[in-house]
Amino acid sequence: MSEHVVLGRTGGLISLGAADALWAGLTADSAVPTASGVFTGPPADARVEYVLLGGRVVGMAKTSGGRWSVAEHEVRRAAAELSTLEMDCRDLVRIGPFRIGPFRGAPEQQCNEGTLLRWRRRVMREVQEPGGPGRAARGEDGRSCHLAGIDWRQVMVERTREGAGRTWWLPRAVVRLLDAAEHAESQWLHAAPARQASAVATERASHHRQTRAADSRQTAGPEGPTAPLRPYNGELEGQLYSALSRKPGISRKVAQWACAVCRTAPATVLDHCHEHGYARAPVCRSCNTQERPDHLYSNDIRVAGHYRHLFHTHAADWLRHWHRCPGCRARTTLPLPHLAAWTAHIACRPLRPTHRVSRGREPCGVLRVSWTGSQNAPRSCLLTVTVDFCPSGEHRFLAHVPYREAAGQFRTWLAETAPAVSAAAGPDRLDDLPAQPRPVIADTSGEGLALF
Repeated sequence: MSEHVVLGRTGGLISLGAADALWAGLTADSAVPTASGVFTGPPADARVEYVLLGGRVVGMAKTSGGRWSVAEHEVRRAAAELSTLEMDCRDLVRIGPFRIGPFRGAPEQQCNEGTLLRWRRRVMREVQEPGGPGRAARGEDGRSCHLAGIDWRQVMVERTREGAGRTWWLPRAVVRLLDAAEHAESQWLHAAPARQASAVATERASHHRQTRAADSRQTAGPEGPTAPLRPYNGELEGQLYSALSRKPGISRKVAQWACAVCRTAPATVLDHCHEHGYARAPVCRSCNTQERPDHLYSNDIRVAGHYRHLFHTHAADWLRHWHRCPGCRARTTLPLPHLAAWTAHIACRPLRPTHRVSRGREPCGVLRVSWTGSQNAPRSCLLTVTVDFCPSGEHRFLAHVPYREAAGQFRTWLAETAPAVSAAAGPDRLDDLPAQPRPVIADTSGEGLALF
């Protein structure tokens, strides 16, 4: 990691220009691309008295000469945190265009152009306007040139699917970082009145009273006092999403929990099972997007790359999360799109052909699975696994798998992969399941249907 020598320090404070150089030097080798001019260029604004660097708020201070400066150690700490972040450019999260249903995280707040709140809306506004990201990068219209010190344009991916228009994607690591920055900023703004009142009281108090107040006051870092996120302990288990979504203040309550899957990011949405109607748990947008079935049609999904995380790297966590739904837990299965993806990705792995490449062999094409019927009529439900984009054009059909066979194979795999989850499941665990299960909601792009 390279570092720039910073001159002209005063009591640990450095000028905004020196802070720009320090940030650029310390983050030059980071996996996440960073922007230049984070303290002196837009959206930095001394009137708001802080700048976001990664997931950290760095406060500004005015020196005796009337110039704004920042604490050098805070810039270094933010840069050190960012430099340890790993980024997989293939693990992408869809940013938009997208509607997220009734749970929209923290309540709406009034904010100026210098704040990061609702960063997804800012990104989508920029990429959809004439000129796109390049126009804002040139500084036209005074629009944001970076988000939390991150040059997100370098890692933004645009995809165009026939009949579905354009979509935009960012690496999951960047999404989680921006979500953390948005949460830190909301806490900072929430605590702003208390900080201002404390500053006035400190100026008017004597040295003795200042010392006593400092001893009695809760210690707070440069980000200001923040309310710690509560771990989710099953408080909403067994409750119907339809009833919870109508409760006043439920969005605020959800925002107070840490994500029940990754346990680090703040929760913003309430994930629920569309087949049985039960709430699962509060999750962050990154985790909620990661489990989203990649629908092509109402009964057809492409088995995207993120399923390797769901069924391999973090299988036990995701299985535990899905079985928070009493319906899935009692039937020891998964919602039909997830079961279809599991069947293609795991159960049909031995059937998938390979092709010779320069470094050996690789699996053929991209898996796709479609189904006829419904899990409510398991005898007639049939999963069909096929291969798209075979390099030689010779492979297409892989297997027909009846629903009951797929469910049975999943139960066996569940017992081997996550014994604790399997032991807690089964038809004898719950007697009050709905008499008429809800049908599968395949299209998750509509208002109110975005959470699967």
